[in-house]
Amino acid sequence: MKVILLQDVKKQGKKDQIIDVSDGYAKNFLIKNGLAVAATSTSKKILEKELDRRKAEEEAYIAECQKIAEKLKNIELKIKVKTGEQDKVFGTVSSKQICEELKKHNINIDKKKIIIDYPLDSLGTHNVKVELHKKVKGEIKVILSK
Repeated sequence: MKVILLQDVKKQGKKDQIIDVSDGYAKNFLIKNGLAVAATSTSKKILEKELDRRKAEEEAYIAECQKIAEKLKNIELKIKVKTGEQDKVFGTVSSKQICEELKKHNINIDKKKIIIDYPLDSLGTHNVKVELHKKVKGEIKVILSK
């Protein structure tokens, strides 16, 4: 019996895959527990529409991320830090601090998307990468000053 998986099923397949399993396994386990539906022509059409809708949402999200990446190119974040001898910064600037500074510019980015390659522990200008999406990456200039 052919079924469309509604969730990932271990050793069977991933969500939205059409797989062929025995009738008993399909009826008594997969369909009964809401893990799959029978692969009829109607359910296949519904699956196609759902996949098209998801693809359109993904493309819209990528376009939105590209707009944000363009905004980030023009932004210079100025962060005041405390320094000690020889202008050495106490501690480092974190992604949380960068995220809070971006909120002041009306840009909301999750701090997990901000990638700091090296510790921001010296005065001056630093380039910080932002991964908004797998396909969209941006960069922010962070200026540390006294």
